Order: sequence, then C-alpha cells, then structure tokens
Amino acid sequence: MSKVVSTRRLTRPVAAAGLALALALGGAATFAPPVTPAFARGAPDSFADLAAQVSGAVVNISATQTVETKRGGGPQFQPGTPFDDLFEEFFKRRGQQGQEAPRQRRSNSLGSGFVIDASGIVITNNHVIADANEVFVIFTNGQKLKAEVLGKDAKVDVAVLRVKPDKPLAAVKFADSDKARVGDWVLAVGNPFGLGGSVTAGIVSARNRNIDSGPYDNYIQTDAAINKGNSGGPLFNMDGDVIGINTAILSPSGGSIGIGFATPANTVVPIIEQLQKFGETRRGWLGVRIQNVDDSIAESLGLGKARGALIAGVDDKGPAKPAGFKAGDVIVKFDGKTVDQSRDLPKIVAGTPIGKDVDVVIVRDGKEQTKSVKLGRLEDGEKQAKSETGRRDSDTNENAVKSALGMDFATLGDSLRAKYQIKDSVKSGVVITRVDPSSNAAEKRLQAGEVIVEINQKAVSNPSDVQDVLKGLKKDGKKSALLLVANAAGEVRFVPVTID
Repeated sequence: MSKVVSTRRLTRPVAAAGLALALALGGAATFAPPVTPAFARGAPDSFADLAAQVSGAVVNISATQTVETKRGGGPQFQPGTPFDDLFEEFFKRRGQQGQEAPRQRRSNSLGSGFVIDASGIVITNNHVIADANEVFVIFTNGQKLKAEVLGKDAKVDVAVLRVKPDKPLAAVKFADSDKARVGDWVLAVGNPFGLGGSVTAGIVSARNRNIDSGPYDNYIQTDAAINKGNSGGPLFNMDGDVIGINTAILSPSGGSIGIGFATPANTVVPIIEQLQKFGETRRGWLGVRIQNVDDSIAESLGLGKARGALIAGVDDKGPAKPAGFKAGDVIVKFDGKTVDQSRDLPKIVAGTPIGKDVDVVIVRDGKEQTKSVKLGRLEDGEKQAKSETGRRDSDTNENAVKSALGMDFATLGDSLRAKYQIKDSVKSGVVITRVDPSSNAAEKRLQAGEVIVEINQKAVSNPSDVQDVLKGLKKDGKKSALLLVANAAGEVRFVPVTID
C-alpha cells in the first residue's frame, strides 16, 4: 500500500536545519520566502465549481437506426434495448442464429453533445448520428427533444443539430484551441457507456496528433478518461470554454487507458459555421495528389532536405492544371504558410476561401518559383471524380518484356489490364511483371501489376523508354531514379529506386 506524505510535514525539518546553520555561523535568523517559478501553477483544489458551471450545457445524444437482423433461438427482448444488442452479439459469436427471414428492429446508439447557442444549436460527432433515422437530445433535467440535423461532415467528424426548446438553454462557447498548451488542465464531460453526466479531469498530453483517421488530423491528446459514449462531448479548459470535441480513444480493451483524442475547436468552428449557413461544407480545392517527401526523394529532386508536399499527380480538371503545376513539383509554401510536410497542405488548402487567388511557392528542378492559382471547391472536385470514366489504351507491344532496376516491364495493354485488374484511369505506362526479391525495388515494396508512369518526370510508355531514361540518368551520374508509380486502382506515388 502506497504511503501519502504531506509536503507540510517535510518543510519543518528543513526550516529547523536552516536556523541551526544560521546560528552556528553567527548570522541573523532571517529567512527569504520560497521562490516560485513564474511558469508554475498549482493543481486546482477542486473541479466542482467548473463542473457545475458547464454541465448544464452538456447533453446526451440518442440516435435510432432501423436495421434488419436474423434471430433464431434464444431469449427475445424488446427491440432497441441494451439486452437486445447484447444477445444479438452473443448468439452471433456462437453461430446459433436461425435461418428465419430478416426482421426489422430499431438499434439505438448513445453519445454526447453540447449546446453552443441558447436557441437550440447542439454539436456532436458525425459518427454518433451518421446513419440515424431519428436523433434525440436529452438534457440533464431529463427533458428529451427531437433534433433536426442541420449538417454533418465526416472528414472532421462533426455534426450540427437543432432542437426547439420552450426556453433558452444553457450554452458554452468555443475557445482558441491554439492557445492550449501541453500540460494544461482540461475537463471532459459526457455520457460514457450511457451513464450520463460524467466528469473526468486530466491534462493536455500532446497537440497536433495524427492518428490516420482522416485528411485533417491534428488532434489534442489528453489523459482525461474518455470512453465509449463520450464521443461528441466537449473538452473544456479551466475557463469553462470548449477547446475540443472528444472523438476517439486508443485502447486495446475498448475502455480508457489514458490516451484520448479531441478535435480542436479551431478545426471544427469554420466547419460548424459552414454547416449552419449552407447545410454542407465548402472547402478550398487545389486539384493535386500529394505524398510526403523523404530523404531519398529530397536528394533526387535537389531539395537539400526533406520538406514540403510532393505533387504525385494533377487533376486534369482541377485548378492546379491551368496554373501550371506538374507532377514532381514540391509545394513548400501556400498562401504565405510554410508547408513542412505533406499532411500540412490539405488542412491549409481546405481552410482557404473558395475562389481566392493564392500564391504557391514550389520547388522545380531544384529551384523555387511562385505559381498563382484560383482555388476551386473540394466538394465539386469529389463529385466530378466520381462521375468521370477513363478511356482504355489499345494493346501495343505488351509482350516486349525488358528488365531494369531489378524488375521486368511490359507495355500496358488490354490483356495486362485484365490480368492485373488495372483501372481505366491509368491511361499509359509500363507494367511491372516481376520484381527481383533481392532488389532495392522489392525493398521499396514495388510489385507486379503496378504501373510506372514516369521516371524523373519523364513519361514512359514502353520498356524501351525506361531503358533510355535510365541510360541518361547514369550518364548524368545520378544514383537513384524517381519513379511515379500507379497501383491498379489508379492511386499514384513517387518511389526512389537505386540505379544498379
């Protein structure tokens, strides 16, 4: 059993020792007050006042979805109850479900939310209400109101609801989340496991966390206990303002292990404003596909050091195409903001107004230059991409296989498209038909069925082109070749491969 030692008990022997030493040296018995560092802040004696201040604005979210299930033998419970879900899973795991026709039932999910406008505007996570047929907001006094979904966004996982109360509601406001520092105290309030009205405290453990959940990841990490059901609830600073929306946890067990993530207020506030005003998001769009720059790519492109976002492809109908952007360009600054790594660029572009003329600094052929582009709307680009269909190149000399860089190549044609299920969006290039398992290409995870579109920004359409480009690189003393590679789905990336 651990022993708790009071700091008050420890100060007395120290003071007595100081007095004895002063008297022994013939000095006056005077003492300077202890010096407290300017940055030190004591822990609050209690979070009770803060919890009482904000809890009235925190709500439970009940989302109901109609689903089809099959049920064989076993106990029957009222549809939508916790027992219904529990036994559904129990019998599913043991293979005891019957073969009777599917039946419809109402599946309930519970989450958290908070009021930001006394007239009835409520915020939660998109995943809490995403496929719901009905959404209800339940307040601390037990009042239950049906909610209208004004808008939702899966990319930052936020949804805006509206209820119509009889009188103004308790509300909270957002803070500037950029001012939150690692080590600051925070308070999470929500509805874990459907218990309702739970308060947990902790600190900001880290900022700008990327957990690969979406294109705009920059989570606030906290050790305040966050569990299932806390999703959509607020993370408060000590002033009682919201610095983030509790969204995810890292946990092998499903319960809190002290690693929770909240979407920062500064990320969600512009999206909330768009959803309230338009019912949808309106993000800036450049029209490029990007990847990160590692040391090998930086050396191949003459960047000096790894930095920026490498353009792996340019959308034919996007804003970047007429502005003169090319695959192989590295974006190092966008609208005056430095792009240190590729994950920075989507957040900067998305937050830039549609139609704005933006100066973009790129590195091409080892030199910086500035391009000007008028931003489009991301959502328009996504709709366009879904509706487009590619064209298929004719089968041309695909059996002329040649080897280089530890790989065998053949010209892209109909039979190889069918063999490797290569989409029509991959219009030309050379198909990798074999990779030497001991080669550098294998180390870089290149594999048969992928298509090399360019080498050092030079298009290749048959195996002879590959050998010609490599011959030129060797003549110039290059140690590696930068391949633009497309997979069967048409997704492209740059891969540096050592020249033998």
